[in-house]
Amino acid sequence: MGETTVASENSTPESQTVGATSSSPDLVVLDEEDWANEVAQHLVDRLEIHPTARICLPTGQTPRPMYAACAPSLDVAKATIFLLDEFGLPASSPGRCDSMLQRDLLGKLERPPRKYHRLHVDADLPDAECARFDTLVEDGGLDLTLLGIGGNGHLGLNEPGTEADSPTRTVDLAPSTVKSVRGYDAEAHAVGGMTLGLRRILESNEIWLLVTGSRKAIILEQMLTGPVGPDLPASFLRNHPNTIIYADRSAASLL
Repeated sequence: MGETTVASENSTPESQTVGATSSSPDLVVLDEEDWANEVAQHLVDRLEIHPTARICLPTGQTPRPMYAACAPSLDVAKATIFLLDEFGLPASSPGRCDSMLQRDLLGKLERPPRKYHRLHVDADLPDAECARFDTLVEDGGLDLTLLGIGGNGHLGLNEPGTEADSPTRTVDLAPSTVKSVRGYDAEAHAVGGMTLGLRRILESNEIWLLVTGSRKAIILEQMLTGPVGPDLPASFLRNHPNTIIYADRSAASLL
């Protein structure tokens, strides 16, 4: 169904199947019309195989069609779900990440997840709240983390300048991220938030990076071919042993 699997840079010509390779992600390129359904089916299949999985989920425009595609058949009743990050917005804002995940996925499921954990940006003691969430993730780890990539290369709200060992913490948003938040709530003015740190993300057993649209083509190309380092946090995924990039053809057009 319009799928192309591109071997990682360390793969041999014979290694053309999706799977973990040393220090480089595998790239699966899908036709735009197939992307959401294909990735959704992979997620449904994963939960059927491992129903008690501990999974970290993102929000935003990129995963939204995939969530819509998998909601009718996704079974998370025995799973533990972690929300990747949260904007510093009022609880009533439709742009809150928790609100988006409930609206786009969790509220559409036949049964809720066994456990659902999120960061409470309204906590009286923000540092203690981040430590609480970090401990929950560490205690059992993550079987699978789904991520999007920001136009500036951020993962979650780990903005440029973030080191690979960064903890779960409060953050200041980059100007481009502040602008993007208004796409979820036109009245929003979020300048900060909380995010799962790169340390826990990179400790995940498996990572899927979801990338769609021509506007992400440049940053995806930079992530895969430029230097690995804090200037482009997503580049650290090149050192993760089990990362798969699910991109549509527009996002992969420069590769």
